[in-house]
Amino acid sequence: MRILLSNDDGYFAPGLAALAAALAEHGHRVTVVAPERDRSGASNSLTLDRPLMVRQTPSGFHYVNGTPTDCVHLAVTGLLPELPEMVISGINHGANMGDDTVYSGTVAAATEGFLLGIPSVAISLVHGGGDHFDTAARVAVELVARFAAKPFTEPALFNVNVPDVAYDRLDGIEVTRLGRRHKAQDTVKTINPRNQTMYWVGAAGAAQDAGPGTDFNAVTRNRVSVTPLQLDLTHYPQMTKVADWLV
Repeated sequence: MRILLSNDDGYFAPGLAALAAALAEHGHRVTVVAPERDRSGASNSLTLDRPLMVRQTPSGFHYVNGTPTDCVHLAVTGLLPELPEMVISGINHGANMGDDTVYSGTVAAATEGFLLGIPSVAISLVHGGGDHFDTAARVAVELVARFAAKPFTEPALFNVNVPDVAYDRLDGIEVTRLGRRHKAQDTVKTINPRNQTMYWVGAAGAAQDAGPGTDFNAVTRNRVSVTPLQLDLTHYPQMTKVADWLV
């Protein structure tokens, strides 16, 4: 299977290397097009105000001076001689659950593949200190095998979160919905050496909606979370109320 890999941690990230190696070992034709630096939190941004440059490492990885979305867009719309059959983004170093998906460059890269008509998966390792990228890579290989043996019959965009444990400690796989986080922690204010005030965006909030059926709940039980995503942002139940309000 022809697979395009990208991420938001940068082309040098260990998760990307582990994923590429695992897929190639199973005979898949892997092409990597990833950002030249860490673009975590870039979401679905496209670079429209300047041209982009694609370079290649000695290992064959391509890297772009742009966003994760740029990487997948360039690859699919002109860089690659053949369209990929799947797009996989990751392995992200850290969770992408609940509200994270709105900001995540990892999810955005997969989303771009989905928008361009290609089955796409974002895969993240829910960092717990062990850095078991091999576990997440093995999960990705199994998902690809399932896509190959039993092609999904609808457009597919999956957000996958893998507990940071050895593979034999996983307790299966679960289809989940997105949970919710509490609001982000307060902005951190610092003073730089020139006595200028600087601001750091606060850390993500703790889980708020983490009940049964959520991605948060699944990973706490050492289960792989697979959340199918969609992009229709229309608030259908509110349409009638808005129509009445506009009268």
